[in-house]
Amino acid sequence: MKTRSLLWVGLFVVGSLAGCATPDQRQTSSDPGYSSYSSYGIVDSIQQSGGGVANSGIGAGTIIGGVVGGVLGNQVGGGTGKTIATVAGVAGGALIGHEVDKNRQAKNPTYAVRVRLNNGDFQTMNLDNVGDLRVGDRVRIENNQLYRY
Repeated sequence: MKTRSLLWVGLFVVGSLAGCATPDQRQTSSDPGYSSYSSYGIVDSIQQSGGGVANSGIGAGTIIGGVVGGVLGNQVGGGTGKTIATVAGVAGGALIGHEVDKNRQAKNPTYAVRVRLNNGDFQTMNLDNVGDLRVGDRVRIENNQLYRY
């Protein structure tokens, strides 16, 4: 009983202290009822990267393709033939879905933008488009968005 009470007290203290942490951010807002935090820094690097969906082998296209292929394969034949058709449909659909994922990834690259914050920390943001953003630009990070200033 005493151990359990100490555990609860410890969790309460840790939770209370976690709420006191304040990162290097400034509160900005024109609406007093809306709270948003901004971090400021300089773009340190911009790297083109893929989404990782096709590289992992199990993306949304792979899963959806497998399900659709299994449903279609289940409509064919009966008995053992139906089971074989279902398994072949799952495998074929997953393969086709995986290829669709790879093609989509090749056409839509993402960019990993590393920002050196004013407090010396680094933050990396993954963006679909960097526009005219360049290394050395001063930026503001607000609500998980990156803005030049």
